[in-house]
Amino acid sequence: MAGAAEENLYEVEELLQQPGTYFNPQTEVLVVVDDSTSLDQEIFNMEAYEGAEWVRISDEVPVDEDRRDRLLESFQTHYHPGSSGSVSETALEQGDEELDEGEDGQDPGRED
Repeated sequence: MAGAAEENLYEVEELLQQPGTYFNPQTEVLVVVDDSTSLDQEIFNMEAYEGAEWVRISDEVPVDEDRRDRLLESFQTHYHPGSSGSVSETALEQGDEELDEGEDGQDPGRED
């Protein structure tokens, strides 16, 4: 499972060249890369856009929200933190009896 997760990791430069839906867990920003559209390139020959790498077309987000939510849910289900691929090597090495530094044992109020 860890290999599958690594296959889904991209740098910004890479993701901008490959259509898909990407999410940055640190900033919680979702990026949709769609290369199927085409604009008249003469618009960008104007002096105002000369040398620009990115031009904001609109403040609107032309994404089907239901479809987006289904994609995110599918990803979360597939890569759920409870799956074996999401457990770190350190966690696997620690036994149930081992306590982390600063851990006193059973939480107050728990009856197990």
